[in-house]
Amino acid sequence: MRDEHIPDVPLISGWPGSVKSAVLHVISLAHYAIVAARGWAANSINARVRLTAENDRLRQEVELLRQELRIRDARMARIHPRRRPHYRPIERMAILELKAAHGWTVAQTARQFLVEPATVASWLKRIHEDEPNALVQLRQPVNRFPDFVRYIVQRLKTLCPSLGKRKIAQMLARAGLHLGSTTVQRMLKDGPAKPPVEPAGRAVPTGRVVTADYPDHVHHVDLTLVPTSPGLWAPWLPFALPQAWPFAWWVAVVIDHFSRRAMGVTVFKKQPTSVQVRTFLGRLYAKGKPKYVICDKGSQFWCEGFKAWCKRKGILPSSNVSFAPSRRNARGAS
Repeated sequence: MRDEHIPDVPLISGWPGSVKSAVLHVISLAHYAIVAARGWAANSINARVRLTAENDRLRQEVELLRQELRIRDARMARIHPRRRPHYRPIERMAILELKAAHGWTVAQTARQFLVEPATVASWLKRIHEDEPNALVQLRQPVNRFPDFVRYIVQRLKTLCPSLGKRKIAQMLARAGLHLGSTTVQRMLKDGPAKPPVEPAGRAVPTGRVVTADYPDHVHHVDLTLVPTSPGLWAPWLPFALPQAWPFAWWVAVVIDHFSRRAMGVTVFKKQPTSVQVRTFLGRLYAKGKPKYVICDKGSQFWCEGFKAWCKRKGILPSSNVSFAPSRRNARGAS
């Protein structure tokens, strides 16, 4: 095979003015290709291919997070140390926890969080303070031993996600604290205790009010777009990636307002039409139907076809109805 001269691609006049825009286009095209490839791999019947795709996604996420931290740290580093905002007591404790999880020295911790080594050393010296205005504080007050154990278990899982319930129990047993794996699992499911929140004032309903008095009285139907990547933006028209698989999928959910039960769920690869939504609801309501269906004014619901379908089924559709708590839930809250 003889070598043939390949002509050079001619450059457009004034191309240096479009360099920055071209960089964004190239990166967005790479994101487009990567998401499409991962979508294929995520549905592969080969478990190794699915694991490779997940590993690749996590590695990219780590690199992107490092870039975010680098940019934020560069902005903070330009501020004089004496003028930088101080860490709050809770944040100081979180920094010391990360120091222990990474095995950092005082100098390494100070370098990571843009403070002086003497500052981190002072936090360690004053960690035993128990006053209300202590320099280092926990996220929530731990006054009882069970609260302390729960906090330790939850922070171990947060800082060391690879540890399972049995491994956490074994590590605590080495420290003299004997817990069963089921107890550890229950503590992990409970989640951290949240501070009490003042109840918000009861909203005054406007317009017609529908109260669910029994199961299958009022159903709520909604469509939700679920992206497969953190965002759908693109620098080219229409400034968004296609709202379809492999970049996103559409989830249709039907909730019973009385029992709060999910009556049906289905997934579409692209934005469904009104006919597809009616087909899904028709299968769901083959044996029983609600009296009211609450939906938004999307093109799938607020059209003549959907209204005619509801009329044939004996269902009253509405989009401007105020929800009132069901009588059973109102009694449980009182």
